[in-house]
Amino acid sequence: MSPYRGRFAPSPTGRIHLGTARTALVAWLRARASGGAFVLRLEDLDRPRVVPGAAAALSADLRWLGLDWDEGPDVGGRFAPYVQSERTERYRAALMTLRDRGHVYPCTCSRKEIAEIASAPHDGAGPLYPGTCRAGPTRPERPAAFRFALDEPPRFVDVGKGPSPPGLGAGDFVVARADGGLSYQLAVVVDDAAMRITEVVRGDDLFDSTPQQLALYRALDLEAPSFLHVPLVLGPDGARLAKRHGAVSIHELRERGHEPSELVGWLAHGLGLVDAGTRATPASLVARAQDVTFSGPPLRLEPDALMTPFGSSGHE
Repeated sequence: MSPYRGRFAPSPTGRIHLGTARTALVAWLRARASGGAFVLRLEDLDRPRVVPGAAAALSADLRWLGLDWDEGPDVGGRFAPYVQSERTERYRAALMTLRDRGHVYPCTCSRKEIAEIASAPHDGAGPLYPGTCRAGPTRPERPAAFRFALDEPPRFVDVGKGPSPPGLGAGDFVVARADGGLSYQLAVVVDDAAMRITEVVRGDDLFDSTPQQLALYRALDLEAPSFLHVPLVLGPDGARLAKRHGAVSIHELRERGHEPSELVGWLAHGLGLVDAGTRATPASLVARAQDVTFSGPPLRLEPDALMTPFGSSGHE
């Protein structure tokens, strides 16, 4: 069995909030409890959304919480570079392999056209592509994206959630945009394989994309990791935590006077590791995280918790 290698791969598009910190904590605990390596990688392919200074800020926030990493942009490592925008040639090589093996085809359909197809089924991410261009581009005068032909989505067993349902992740999906940009799906598979990641810990919102990534692993003859999807932190309205819910970033809470042991303790309580109101450091939780799959319900932030979310020890 290969030594455990885990990773945390945020996008530098803004400050880390409580939901992101929860995923980072679980990923770190899984790696440390297994005696394995923990990798920090920055996923910055979506350049228009990248915020200047966000990469340094997220590293500072993670370290303030007590999380460290063995490999990453600022510490190096044998699989450097650890920033996606510096690894694009690897993704283009993988795309060429997919083309040569007949797994992808050019597609000239617009998002609007796909959405307007009345018979197109929908999933959580929007309409599924009906295969319009599989026999050849319908609008050859347009620049073409490349789609992966997915005939049958692979099933998998999530470490916490168990077996995936049939049909999850169905539909041909984009691996390269018409403007030449490469997709997250392709880049993350290439990087996790190259960095020998053995387990991917990430938010539950990415659960549906796992079969697509597994299909890419198979098509590229790469060894796939196991997957553990962490329940999300929700705002008071029941939606995924976001800026609209108030001061929920680690930086804002730090500026308000909270201490890292408060935040880590609150997150650990939501994960079932400690009692309510307990202060904790990540290091103090490692022993308790042995064999825990973190498969509980989403953590909902109550309205009054936005000011004092950490129990009686919180600050006004």
